[in-house]
Amino acid sequence: MSLLEALSVIREVVVSKVFDFLLDKLASSELLQLATGKEVQEAIHKLDMELKEIRAVLDDAEERQVKEKSVKNWLTNLQNLAYDVEDVLDEFATEIGRRNLMMERRGCSSKRPKLIPDSFTAVLFNRDMMSKIKDITAKLKDLEPQRNQLQFKIIDCKRPKRLEERLQPTSVEIESHVHGRDKDKQTMLDLLLKSDNEANFVIPIVGMGGIGKTTLAQLVYNDASIQYHFNLKAWVCVSDDFDVMRITKEILQSVTSKPCEDNDLNRVQEKLKKVLSEKKFLIVLDDVWNENYHVWTILQSPFLTRTRGSKIIVTTRNHGVSSTMGAFHAHSLGVLSDDDCMTLFAQHALGARDFGRHPSLKEVAEKIVTKCNGLPLAAKTLGGLLRTNVDLDAWEDILQSDIWKLSEHQSGIIPALQLSYHHLPPHLKRCFAYCSILPKDYEFGEEEIILLWRAQGLLQEAQDKQCIDDLGRKYFRDLVSRSLLQMSIRDNSRYVMHDLINDLAQSIAGEVCFRMEGNQKVSKHARHLSYMQNLFDGIKKFEGICEAQQLRTFLPLRLSKDRGGYVTNHVIKCLLPKLRWLRVLSLRGYKIEELPDFVGNLKHLRYLDFSQTSIKSLPESISNLYNLETLLLKNCINLEKLPLEMENLVNLCHLDITGSNKLEGMPSNVGKLADLQTLSNFVLGEDKGY
Repeated sequence: MSLLEALSVIREVVVSKVFDFLLDKLASSELLQLATGKEVQEAIHKLDMELKEIRAVLDDAEERQVKEKSVKNWLTNLQNLAYDVEDVLDEFATEIGRRNLMMERRGCSSKRPKLIPDSFTAVLFNRDMMSKIKDITAKLKDLEPQRNQLQFKIIDCKRPKRLEERLQPTSVEIESHVHGRDKDKQTMLDLLLKSDNEANFVIPIVGMGGIGKTTLAQLVYNDASIQYHFNLKAWVCVSDDFDVMRITKEILQSVTSKPCEDNDLNRVQEKLKKVLSEKKFLIVLDDVWNENYHVWTILQSPFLTRTRGSKIIVTTRNHGVSSTMGAFHAHSLGVLSDDDCMTLFAQHALGARDFGRHPSLKEVAEKIVTKCNGLPLAAKTLGGLLRTNVDLDAWEDILQSDIWKLSEHQSGIIPALQLSYHHLPPHLKRCFAYCSILPKDYEFGEEEIILLWRAQGLLQEAQDKQCIDDLGRKYFRDLVSRSLLQMSIRDNSRYVMHDLINDLAQSIAGEVCFRMEGNQKVSKHARHLSYMQNLFDGIKKFEGICEAQQLRTFLPLRLSKDRGGYVTNHVIKCLLPKLRWLRVLSLRGYKIEELPDFVGNLKHLRYLDFSQTSIKSLPESISNLYNLETLLLKNCINLEKLPLEMENLVNLCHLDITGSNKLEGMPSNVGKLADLQTLSNFVLGEDKGY
C-alpha cells in the first residue's frame, strides 16, 4: 500500500456539523428578507431541501467512511461543496450586515433591509444571489446518483462506533521488563501498598495514546508484592462502551473464576458486593472514556462498603475521566528518555539491549529514535517493522519515510492515536483538524488558537459574542485534557503538539489544511495555508499557490521569537488580492512599510495580524471589513494612526496594540466600538507572548 493510500485510510471527513450550520443560516429571517424576488426564494427553498436530504444520511456516511473508500470519496467531494455553500451564504450575510449598518447610520430604526423597488444595486444583487445558489444546488444534485448508489441509511448516531475491533489488552504482561518505567512503577506501588487513605481509592494513570498506560498497569498488577497484599484482583478492558452490566459481570467472573449468566443488574451487583465483602481487592479498569458521573455511581455501588485499602486503577487518556471518578490524585505518564527509548527500540528491532553486534546501524537508529519523541509505542512499532532486518539501506528508508502516517494494517501507532481522535465530538474534531496547520515544535498560546478558531466559524455553538471566548477556552482545554495538546516543557503558558499527534492532525485534515514547505504546489482544494517564514521569502516560494484560489487562511509562522524578514511584493500586490475568500490573513513580522487598499476588498476577513511590521498607518479601506473580529497590531513601532472610520467595524472584539508606542492611548474613533468596551478586549498592556 502506498503512502497516499495509507493516508486515505487514516483520514476521516467530518462534514455533518458544517451542514447543521448551513441549514441554520438558510433559515435566517434576515436572509429571507433580503431575497425579495420570487425566483430567489424558490432557489433558496430548493437548496434547503437538498441540504436536508444530504444531512439525513451523513451520520451513516461518516461511520462507513472508515471501511468504504467510495463513501470517503463521496464525503470529500461533499466537503468541498459545503465550503462553497458556506462561502456564498457568508457573502449574503455580509451584505445583510452592511445594509443594516447603512440603515442604522441613516437613522432608520428598522433593521429590515427595506430595498427600494427600482434600486439597480438590489436587483443586481438578487440576480447574483440566485445565480450562485442555483449553481451550488446543481453541484449538490450531481452527487445524488452516487449517494443513491451507496444506499445510506437515515440514522441517529448518538455514540461514535469503534474504528475496528482491536485486540483487548489483558492483565498478562507482554514484556517482563519495561525500560524507563521503574520510577513510575514504584510510585504506583507506593500508592497501592502504603496508602490506606480513602482519597486514593481510585488511582488513574493518564496519558496520550501509545504512552504505555496499560503496560504500566500490567507491571503493577503482576508485581509479587501485589499478589500478597490484595485478597482479590480483577482486570477489565472497558474501552468506549461503558456498559455497567458488562463491566460488573466481568469483575464478578474475574474474582470468582466462574461464569455469570444472570442479566439482572441488581442481582449481579449484590453477588459482587457479597464476594468483595471483608476482602481487600484491586480492580483495573483499562481504557476508560466515560465522563458520565451517573453511570460511574451505578458501577461503584458494590464498592461503597469496601474493606479499607482496596484500590481501583484506571487507565485513561482524559483527565476528565479522572475527575468524574472522584480521584484525588492522577499519575500522569510522561515520555521516555532518549536512552530508554533507544533500549526499547533495540529490544524490538534486534532482540538485544544495544547495538554491540550491529554497530553500523547505531547512528541511523539514534536518528529514528529521535523521531519517536519518547513515545514507547512508536519505538516498539518501528522496532517491530525492522525486526531481523539488519540491512542499513532498509533502516535509512524508514528514517526518510513518513512512517507515522501508515495505515492501521501496517502500523500499530496510528490506530492508537486515531482512537483519541475518533472519540472526539464533532466540534472538537474540526478544531483539532485545524491545528494541523501548526508546524511541529511550534509553541502556541491558548488565546492565539481560540482567535483562529473563532475566525473560521468553529465556535458557532456560542449563544452570543461574549460566550465565544469562553467556549473556545473550553474546547482548547478539552483537547489538552485528552492529551492532544500538551503544555510546553519550556514555558507553562505555551502549548505544543506532540509530533505524532501533529502527524495525526495532518492525516485527518488531508488537503484542506496545507503546510507549505519550500515551493511545493498547493492543492486546489486547500482552504487553510501556513508556512515557515524565512529571512527572504521570494516569489518562487509562492508559485505553488496559484491554483488555491479558495484559501481561507494565509498564515506565516516562526519557531523563534526573532523579528521576521522580507516578503516579495508579488504577495502583496498580486497574490493576496486574488484570495477573496480569506478569513485569516497574517503578515506578522514582515518588514512591510505600506499596505495597499486591496485589504478592504477581502470582505470575509475575520482576523488580521500586522504585528511587528513596519507600517505607519492602515489603509482607510480597512473600515469596509464589516466581519472583522480580531485586529492585531502588536509592536508596530512606526504605527502612528488608525483609520478614521473604524466605528464601521461593528464586529471587532479584539484589538491589540501592545508595544505600538507611537499610538497615544485608545484612539477616539475606536472608543465608539461597543464590543470592545463590553468585552474589555482592547489590549494596551502586557505582551501575551504570541
